[in-house]
Amino acid sequence: MQQTTDVPLVLESCHSTWLFDTTRMRFRRILKGLKLDAPSASTAWRPYFGLELDPYSESFVVMLNAEGTRLLRSWRHVEHCPQCGGDATAELSLDELRAVNLA
Repeated sequence: MQQTTDVPLVLESCHSTWLFDTTRMRFRRILKGLKLDAPSASTAWRPYFGLELDPYSESFVVMLNAEGTRLLRSWRHVEHCPQCGGDATAELSLDELRAVNLA
């Protein structure tokens, strides 16, 4: 029996890689600049109730409760990023993403 693995939605912000498990409605962040085996390199999976992506401003909003009163807002990191002034993003490889235990 072959097991299928859900591929998370990955968003890169200036300081984190955000993983969204859209099937289970949960997300986690992997902080950039830390070794992946460090205890604080990744947050635990947390539930979310909605994700809004703005294609014009590169912002995104994560709704943390059903009422939409608890939110996290961030921006996708882009070339010549207006949020951090950076020119390039430090993306994680697929092997590095697997190392943070997506289960």
